[in-house]
Amino acid sequence: MIETVTDGAVCVVTLDRPDRRNALTPAALDALESAVEDTEAPVIYLCGAGPAFCAGADLDAVAALADRAAAEAFARRGQAVATTIAESEAVVVAGIDGAARGGGVELALACDVRVATPDASFAETGATIGLFGAWGGTVRLPEVLGLGDAMDLALSGRVLDADEALRIGLVSRVVEDPRVVADEIAANDPDALRVIKNRLRDQADRETQEEREATAFGDLHADFER
Repeated sequence: MIETVTDGAVCVVTLDRPDRRNALTPAALDALESAVEDTEAPVIYLCGAGPAFCAGADLDAVAALADRAAAEAFARRGQAVATTIAESEAVVVAGIDGAARGGGVELALACDVRVATPDASFAETGATIGLFGAWGGTVRLPEVLGLGDAMDLALSGRVLDADEALRIGLVSRVVEDPRVVADEIAANDPDALRVIKNRLRDQADRETQEEREATAFGDLHADFER
């Protein structure tokens, strides 16, 4: 369901359920969270097996939720996994090939870098079935895209190709092999990667951020080889 292979400085985490387009069950969410938490590599490369990145939540699992409390718990579980990805000490690169739908988009949004192949496509399809992306999607989507594009994507349920995803900032690059980007990042100093991620994700006020930035620079400089 989740396959993990460490290759040098990169831990490759593969959503491995291609017969269901890598749709995520509660057990798969647990396994994904453990894979991210357990890695000691400075870079995680998150990808999907087969022709899709991730179809999102397994709809059979969603349909089996017994009541409102179970539905809320399922949403919170997905949120927690996305937060684990966002707060990982590792830099997490999403390599998106094929379809990313619903929760698959939300997992990608939690990653630090999103890279698509020319065959990638994206959609927040929840509205088409009377739901919405509740794994942090309504929080992260406007943070990444801005409110206008986030509203358009989430309310319409339309499918974006890789070029449009690049244009609106949902991905930062479109390349034939996204793993190359993970390797490019992993070639850099791991302590610097960790500090840069933490600084860029800091949500404190500007004065506090700048103070932390200066302190972190001083910490890295102490080990700087002149």
